[in-house]
Amino acid sequence: MFKKIILWSWGGILAFCAIYAPALQAEPFSSNWVKTDQSSVRLIAGQTHLGPDGKAALGLQFRMLPGWKVYWRSPGDAGVPPRINWTGSKNFKDGTVHWPLPERYSLFGLTTFVYSNDVILPIDFRAHDANSPAVLRAKVSYLICEKVCIPYDATLSLVLPSAKVSPGATPHRDDLARYRARVPKIANAQNSSSMAFSIKGASIITSKKDTQKTSVLEFLAANRTRFSDPLVLVEGPPSLRFGTPGVSFSNDRKTALVRVPIFAAGGNFPKAPVLTLTLGDQGNAVEQTVSPPMRSGINGASNAGTGMALLLILGIAFLGGLILNLMPCVLPVLSMKVLSVVGHGGGDAFQVRRGFLATSAGIIFSFMVLAGGAIALKSAGAAVGWGTQFQEPWFLGAMMVVLGLFAANLFGLFEIRLPGFIGTMAGNDGGGGKSLSGAFATGAFATLLATPCSAPFLGTAIGFALTQGTVEIMAVFAMLGLGLATPYLMVAAWPGLATSLPRPGSWMGGLRKTLGVALILTAVWLGSILWTLISPPGHQTQAPEKIAWKAFDKVEIFNLIGAGKVVFVDVTADWCLTCKVNKALVIDRGRVGHHLGVGNVVAMRADWTRPNPEISAYLQRFGRFGIPFNVVYGPGRPSGIALPELLTEARVMDAFTRAGLKK
Repeated sequence: MFKKIILWSWGGILAFCAIYAPALQAEPFSSNWVKTDQSSVRLIAGQTHLGPDGKAALGLQFRMLPGWKVYWRSPGDAGVPPRINWTGSKNFKDGTVHWPLPERYSLFGLTTFVYSNDVILPIDFRAHDANSPAVLRAKVSYLICEKVCIPYDATLSLVLPSAKVSPGATPHRDDLARYRARVPKIANAQNSSSMAFSIKGASIITSKKDTQKTSVLEFLAANRTRFSDPLVLVEGPPSLRFGTPGVSFSNDRKTALVRVPIFAAGGNFPKAPVLTLTLGDQGNAVEQTVSPPMRSGINGASNAGTGMALLLILGIAFLGGLILNLMPCVLPVLSMKVLSVVGHGGGDAFQVRRGFLATSAGIIFSFMVLAGGAIALKSAGAAVGWGTQFQEPWFLGAMMVVLGLFAANLFGLFEIRLPGFIGTMAGNDGGGGKSLSGAFATGAFATLLATPCSAPFLGTAIGFALTQGTVEIMAVFAMLGLGLATPYLMVAAWPGLATSLPRPGSWMGGLRKTLGVALILTAVWLGSILWTLISPPGHQTQAPEKIAWKAFDKVEIFNLIGAGKVVFVDVTADWCLTCKVNKALVIDRGRVGHHLGVGNVVAMRADWTRPNPEISAYLQRFGRFGIPFNVVYGPGRPSGIALPELLTEARVMDAFTRAGLKK
């Protein structure tokens, strides 16, 4: 009997040791350290027993030699995060690992998110039965890297006594609490107002440069105090990779616009990606899940595929070229052409057709020359824009001289004989078919006069073309030329339009004087722009404004958005006729004029009359290379809503509402 008692006693002791030996061999309430040459890892508990609900606060602790690192849950361009396998544990229900804010680490162009020196990953453990002890067996797999990366496995054991005794604090509780405080707080619609940071207006801006499609995630971050050096982390589907964030701050550093490049594997971008945004700064961190809408970086280009977008832009280019015929820049050529046809008394239909076809060929050929120049400048890395010739005093002066000479000719003061091929236009432009070279030169000169002009739809077409490849640029410029040449092609197709004109007579004197006055008015308009350019800033006489405009300031935009304001940015110039039409018909009147500059809507103007690299870069960010251009910002759309060239009251008011203006 005594021997049986001894045997049973030894059996109980052995069983106890089998269960509790790992804990007895380690520090109180922690597993044994598993050590390697570079690191040590163990499990720790923040409480002495299971809680009444079977829960317990645990932690996975790493200690690393200087320079060695383990990885965050989303490691970045390389690496593998630690994994825990709980197989073999008893009374285990689940264990959720939480990840403190990591560090950003870059090497050889690769960016990773890591922990160095010492880190504890908090674990929310839950047992099946709170009244039974939990025997934990954790197999930890992790990768530790310095100049080389080494994978390790560690088996860690820990026993948590049952909840029959109220849990108390362990020596590890404070360390666990310190690292748990570094875990980003999850923000949602209910608790966002109580968070240190807020994330608003996330959207993905897509555009195409040459043959490459680019995407950028944009969102607005607001801080209750001041941002110092925020860490921005973006997680998404495995097919997406995220570049280094760019952060622009407001003057008080309480608001930041964050832009993160996105790269899709194989160029296949998911339709509605769900992203997790993490923002950390000065000990605070917030995590928020968003489903950002996809938006085009070039207004008017659809997301429905490159082929459909190109067809749409080609149609817009044709329309823009057609409207150029109505712009004052091209008026001198139209005047000369009309007088040439009238001077020939209508002329022979065959000769008229030949002359107008030659003029059309001159227009289209000249646009192809412009396309070639744009391609060459773009390949050389130079900035390319449409209408920027009007920023050059020498160009305006030359145009005024040419227009003055043509006007003098129309008034009968003298006959114009300009040097070279241009001189043939005045007397032998081919309207009646006498000089094909003169007719061709007329088309070339029409293109020259059209280049500084801004017409509706022109900015969209040029902007799209200059962000594409060679084929797209040539196609868009060809359609612009075809649009400008359409009136001439119509006469070539139906010569009766020209031959039906009255024979020369006294009425031509009145027509010449009318057209001469139009040319003088055009020259006076150019002179007013020239005076603006050569006068010192602030010395020009400005007409009184109905709206209180602020000067353009990209940083101030962020300040205003952070304050809950809606911002209307108007990029304009004294030489932009379409800008003046928008101003007269939409901006200065009606509901738009009522809201601008008062209440919650701030009016901000970017004056591009003179060359301004900051404004040029601002336009190109939206894929634009000409004006007019208008953008609406607000808390609902911090990345901005780009408006079309021709504004309508309904379109602007809709943008105000989407940006956050309350009705």
